[in-house]
Amino acid sequence: FTGHSTLAVALALPKDGRVVASDINQQTTGIGRAHWDKAGVGKKIDLRIGPAIDTLKALAREGRQGHFDMAFIDAWKPEYDAYYELVLPLIRKDGLIVVDNMLWGGRLGKKSPPKHPAGRALDALNRKLARDPRVESVLLPIGDGLNLCRVLGA
Repeated sequence: FTGHSTLAVALALPKDGRVVASDINQQTTGIGRAHWDKAGVGKKIDLRIGPAIDTLKALAREGRQGHFDMAFIDAWKPEYDAYYELVLPLIRKDGLIVVDNMLWGGRLGKKSPPKHPAGRALDALNRKLARDPRVESVLLPIGDGLNLCRVLGA
């Protein structure tokens, strides 16, 4: 929540690479901005303050379909499916969508779905990604679970 993931991605980019980051908290992203600038990557980062759904819709309105190589989803869990559907058209063929926290503390993958709304949302998205013909996906048991989705294109 303080821009660490954004910093890691920005540091890995080539000289002309760019990151579009979305966050709702101006205060915590201020912490991130200081670290981005100190690391020399602040100019590579297009930070958009506001709900992620609004940011993704704005990128679509800007004509950015198929423009991005990768998306990293780590936000409000009950909206993960909406983020996925909005980000999918923005990613180029063979691009990557990385969805974080997909094991939800080891509470997913059981016979009965979790009762908590966040757990239900993550469980449903894991099942959807496993069957979605638009992507090839793999759920990795790294940290709290990463679902990697390679976009197959039309």
